Amino acid sequence: MAVRGDHHGRMKRTDKKGAPKGSGGNKRGLRAKGPTPKAENRPYHAAYRARIQKERREENQAAQRKARAKRSLIQVRRGHQLIAGRNPVLEALESDIPVTRVFVAGNLAANKKLSLLLSKASAQGAPIVEVPRSDLDLATEGAVHQGVALEVPEFEYTDLAELFENAEKNNTKPLIVMLDGVTDPHNLGAIVRSAAAFGASGVVIPGRRSASMNVTAWKASAGAAARLPIARVSNLVNAIKQCKEQGCFVLGLDGGGTSSVRESGLADGPLALVTGAEGEGISRLVKENCDLLTRIEISSDVESLNAAVATGIALFEVAAVRREKAAEN
Repeated sequence: MAVRGDHHGRMKRTDKKGAPKGSGGNKRGLRAKGPTPKAENRPYHAAYRARIQKERREENQAAQRKARAKRSLIQVRRGHQLIAGRNPVLEALESDIPVTRVFVAGNLAANKKLSLLLSKASAQGAPIVEVPRSDLDLATEGAVHQGVALEVPEFEYTDLAELFENAEKNNTKPLIVMLDGVTDPHNLGAIVRSAAAFGASGVVIPGRRSASMNVTAWKASAGAAARLPIARVSNLVNAIKQCKEQGCFVLGLDGGGTSSVRESGLADGPLALVTGAEGEGISRLVKENCDLLTRIEISSDVESLNAAVATGIALFEVAAVRREKAAEN
């Protein structure tokens, strides 16, 4: 039994014990403490110590790479970039791209054609610099350089008008490949290679949210970037509208497309083919400005194709239709 005073100070008996019913007793003890932190964020957990050790290891490795880069014989000059790998180097030298320096790791004399072209570059005033293979590994960010790289002025993009001029010069109907949000330089390089192989007039990339023609993209293009114009535009939707003004139908590659490129009946005419990033696909505004959405027929066991593969298949279909129409005429 508990005794307590009323508001007059008189003592009053009550049968209630402890805290009033429903109060929850110690409210401070019942206060929500939020979600439990991940193990790697709890200082006394083994996962936390493992994370800290990994971060320190990565910091040390980055510092070591930075220190090696300062000692490297390859210091790419401002406004320049590297082209690495034998095929890209051959394509660049044969297309008379101005070469600032040639970096060689190991003996490349066994490759007679490359040796001859390197001599040509040297005769034009580009010094040949022998470097350790580790320096080339570092400078090319792990690309397969095959022991040779060129230092050249940064890639010179063109404008959209030149792609139509290229089609007219080659007496072909325009075939413009437009990339929306393709940020992987391997995909960009592979698409440039396919575009060159199947007779495209050129490739268009946006200035933002897009891979650029760096050493990785050059390598993936197998040198095709040296002979195919690549335009960089500030706004892809405006570029699509310019293509329409030039008489192009605009096909967007999309999993929800209503037909294949071949079934669309548009492959034989002036065409702009739009590819989006793997996963995200074509952005909403770009999709709304396409004349038709087309799809690549794939097995139900495969969810999607990457941007480079899908674009290559679509370009093959366009080339096949155009060959058939030319044979009929």
